[in-house]
Amino acid sequence: MASPTLITPTTATPKPAPPIRSRITATLTTITTPATAAVSTTTRRRLLSLSAGALLLSTVTLPASAASDEEYVKETEEVIGKVRNTIVLEKTDPKVADAVAELRETSNAWVAKYRKEKALLARTSFRDMYSALNAVSGHYVSFGPTAPIPAKRKQRILEEVDTAEKALLRGR
Repeated sequence: MASPTLITPTTATPKPAPPIRSRITATLTTITTPATAAVSTTTRRRLLSLSAGALLLSTVTLPASAASDEEYVKETEEVIGKVRNTIVLEKTDPKVADAVAELRETSNAWVAKYRKEKALLARTSFRDMYSALNAVSGHYVSFGPTAPIPAKRKQRILEEVDTAEKALLRGR
């Protein structure tokens, strides 16, 4: 004899479960009349159309540009000058730590300001400058502000800075 707790397969098809109805919808359907249903439908449609319109109007407004093109060129040229001046300093120079700290502040501000600009992300000058700043910052973070930059890395940084400067002059 089979245990009553075990489920055994049968050949009969099982009955489908009755649909579950919420008590809230059941009471609402009994209260509403055709006239109130038409009013609530139009009110609901009006509310949805107004909220959709407000959403569209809020997304259509253009975001404020963080900087003009002239400002970008000017600030990028300043950062290029600081990068060149900082990486050519000797290890024994007493100003090297201050120069590295100033370069770090300047580069962080430059990256924070222009990384958000979608129009600048495709520019050659931005990509090369960002890459050079990343290499310089990574070196000084890893090895300290007084560690000299290896010759290969310094050459690559200077090439990227030169390329960025040429692209700036061409408006790219």
